[in-house]
Order: sequence, then C-alpha cells, then structure tokens
Amino acid sequence: MISPATFTLFLTTSVVLVLIPGPNHLYITARGLTQGRSAGLVSALGIELGTLVHIAAAAAGLSFVIARSATLYSVIKWAGVAYLVYLAFRAFTSKQAQAGRPQPQPLRKVFLEGVLVNVFNPKTLLFFLALLPQFVHPESGSPALQVVVFGLTLMLLGLVSDVAYALTAGALGRRLDRAARSLRYVSGVVYLGLGVLTAFTGRE
Repeated sequence: MISPATFTLFLTTSVVLVLIPGPNHLYITARGLTQGRSAGLVSALGIELGTLVHIAAAAAGLSFVIARSATLYSVIKWAGVAYLVYLAFRAFTSKQAQAGRPQPQPLRKVFLEGVLVNVFNPKTLLFFLALLPQFVHPESGSPALQVVVFGLTLMLLGLVSDVAYALTAGALGRRLDRAARSLRYVSGVVYLGLGVLTAFTGRE
C-alpha cells in the first residue's frame, strides 16, 4: 500500500508540473480558439485518453523498453512529428482557412486527434518514465498497481487543467470570431511548433 507521505509528495509534485503550460495545453487552446468550447473540451478528453494509453504502457513496462530502444522510440517520435505537421498543413491550406471561418470538424474527429497527439508525444512517454519510478517502492506492493494509481492521479489533475484551458480558449474564441482566418493560421503555427518541439525531443 502506498504510504500517505509518498502519495502526498507525488500529489504536490504533480500539481506543480500540471500547472506548467505544455504541448497538450497548446493543442487544446488551439482547438478551443478555432472551434469553440465544445471542441476544446472534447480535445481535452482525447488527450487524457491518450494518457491512459501511456499509463497502461508504463504499468506493463513498455515505456522502459521503448525509451531504451532507439528504433521503437524513433518510430513513435517521428510518427508524432508527421501527424502534427499534417495538422499544420491542413490548417494552412484548407479552403476554409483561405475563405475565412473554418468549417467545424466533427467532435469525434477532434477527440481522435487529441488521443493521437498525446499517444505519439514522446515527451509524455519520457515524463512517465522519469517521474513515476521515483515514487514506486517494491515494499509498498505491486509496482504495476502503484504506477496505475499514480498515473490515474496525474491524469485527473491533468484533466482539470485541460478543461480550464479549453473553457478559457472557447470563451476567447467566441470574442475573436471576426478574426477566424487569423485564428486558423494561429492553430497551424501551434501544430507546426509542437511538431518541431517533438522533433527535437531526445531520449536522454
């Protein structure tokens, strides 16, 4: 059983880390600005479903294997880069971007994009690999179960933060509705920037 002291320390550390804006926040903000509050919230849910994939991988030990395998790590990394660049290209070249107001995407597609953005984010993988093991103690029970408990805690904190970004971006998006074309290009720049950040993410 995880000791109260260990869990409190993990909770405090996680709150600090979640409060620091990161790639997921930028993605959710871009979604909220261009398509409104609903899209921002759905993208946040997609991001956190992607977090569940990382939790399962970490509990199964796959995160360690992937992070130590140059080939597997590179596949995930460059798949993520390619996907983000594709999103940027679509934002820059779509007919809606040229004409003005972008046509809203189906929310199921927004949700899936959020999942993929996080699943293929090597920063998230390395985050789980670097943070969670620091709080896992064999004497406290099954390491896999501890990883799941810590991971779900982190996911819930992340969800609260993501929802806050989604609601804020959605509100701003409505106020900036007249600048729809500019917002579309802003989202493209965000996607492209995330792709560049991912490309320069190292294994160490």
